[in-house]
Amino acid sequence: MEVLLALVIGVMAGAAVWLVLRPRTFQVIMGLTLLSYAVNLFIFSVGSIFIDKPPIVTPGLAPNLESYTDPMAQSLVLTAIVIGFATTALFLVVLLALRGLSGTDHVDGREES
Repeated sequence: MEVLLALVIGVMAGAAVWLVLRPRTFQVIMGLTLLSYAVNLFIFSVGSIFIDKPPIVTPGLAPNLESYTDPMAQSLVLTAIVIGFATTALFLVVLLALRGLSGTDHVDGREES
């Protein structure tokens, strides 16, 4: 499971970097969004992924890594998802305004020859 998750995170991050380096603004925005998803998965995987384990320490049990899942990583990812959604919405509004003003959606403002 850990190897598969690491592979998925690596592929997502690689595709995100490739999209960020593209000349069109929409592709850059999608690359940044995909990169934030990859970082969210990475943060989530740091918090000990266990199936059917509570996100709290049970009273009376010594806290070990097999008895609970860390809730801090889950709360950080939830917060990052909300902030990422708001940032993407802001990027799209700026993209539409910039396209209306300049007439192009290239990052540097010039058309390819």
